[in-house]
Amino acid sequence: MEHFDKKEIDAKIAAGFPLTHRRHNRLHIEMPFGLVNDPNGLVYHAGAYHIFYQWNPFGCTHKNKSWAHTATRDFCTYTMPTLALWPSDAYDKDGCYSGCGTVEDGRLRVLYTCNAKDAAGNRSSAQRFGTLVRGAVQKEEIVIAGPPDGFTSHFRDPYLFHWKGTRHLVIGAQTAEKRGCVLVYREIADGWTCLGELKTQLKDFGYMWECPNLLSFGDCDVLAFCPQGVPARDYDRQNIYQAGYIAGHASLDAMEMLTHGRFKEFDRGFDFYAPQIFTHEGRHILIGWMGMPDREADYPSRAEGWVHSLTLPRVLTLRQGHIFSAPAAELKALRHRETERPLEAVGESEFSATLYDLTEIILDLTMGEAYSIAVELLFGLEKLVFRYDRLAQVMTIRRDGMKLGGRGERRFKLYAERILSMRLYVDHGAVEAFFRHGEEAATIALFPEKNIRPTMRIFSDVDMDRISGVLWELEPLHFEGEGHGGDGENM
Repeated sequence: MEHFDKKEIDAKIAAGFPLTHRRHNRLHIEMPFGLVNDPNGLVYHAGAYHIFYQWNPFGCTHKNKSWAHTATRDFCTYTMPTLALWPSDAYDKDGCYSGCGTVEDGRLRVLYTCNAKDAAGNRSSAQRFGTLVRGAVQKEEIVIAGPPDGFTSHFRDPYLFHWKGTRHLVIGAQTAEKRGCVLVYREIADGWTCLGELKTQLKDFGYMWECPNLLSFGDCDVLAFCPQGVPARDYDRQNIYQAGYIAGHASLDAMEMLTHGRFKEFDRGFDFYAPQIFTHEGRHILIGWMGMPDREADYPSRAEGWVHSLTLPRVLTLRQGHIFSAPAAELKALRHRETERPLEAVGESEFSATLYDLTEIILDLTMGEAYSIAVELLFGLEKLVFRYDRLAQVMTIRRDGMKLGGRGERRFKLYAERILSMRLYVDHGAVEAFFRHGEEAATIALFPEKNIRPTMRIFSDVDMDRISGVLWELEPLHFEGEGHGGDGENM
């Protein structure tokens, strides 16, 4: 177990802000050093949104799993990130794995998975509460010592929710037969009791389910989770691991997701996993990890000493069993109003515009007689391509035109009758795309070889009726005290 000196690590974090290396993202939360992964403990408390996330401060490997913490009132200005939770005893000596946040008696508390291995490499997984006090989580009682009989030690990522006035949690699990599932626990007078597996109609759906969330959209419930070991298909499940949901009705009396639809993915890009969703004032807000396990070679920033980001915060809505996602409205405050530039062309098959280093783009492409439409982001001779086949109703994302990092393509079904709508956020090393007003989304990590301002090029097989839209230069996220060694404890 590494020695964690919080004061020393926090000072090193503060000294690393503002992020200045050209590959560092500035619209997305990331760290000046180390490996970032799963968002955790998302909760609204004392006037601010609190965001924890897994972090290895000692390298770009999946070891030394700790939690960093930041807070924001507006998703634009954040407290300086600090180390908040780290391995320190026999229960979590091999990592503080994912968990959730809650507010209890005015305190911000977290519930997380303790990971420990013995000399033979056998894993033990326990669930533990802690309370955030002066920037650090004070560890408290172990509330679930291990998985129930019939399940392996792959037992992690607790998520709290209320049902019929009583606190419950869902947790990712694996049966002894190596089948992924979600278990449900109920809080009782003297602890927590396991109600069993929340059954679904999904068959042969992976060997492990991670990062479950259970939430309600009015009279419909959504079970979100990350299955591992699900084979790819032509138009979905194309990443090594998936992140998605089923929508139906959760009955904890029957212990089943009733009348649910098929599994759908939150994001169609290359680099999205382990999302967590929290609710405040009626908004379901999702933050995901912009990365992918077991794909280390796709992320060359490791050579610079850091890797991965969190996604933009997205607000989710459910319509007819399908989740739509949109960037949080607060992000509009990042727009430089004086840089607003209209994008307009009538009866053209080609159009281009020079972008800013940090850009938001809103596009409406009235296709007319065009059946093949492409939107390219060009970085000198490199490019990322979004190509829409109107006849097949398929969107294809290709990043084979990039020299560094991951490549390949992703394809998914998308129906656009007359107008193809897109919204793009372009960061130094990332693009987040929203299609058809959030019907689908895609997260893509990019590593342009040269430090060059991108250009957007739109073209089609024949003239389109109209190209319309707008773009803005965006302000980078601001971290309080950056450049001044701020303590990050103001929220």
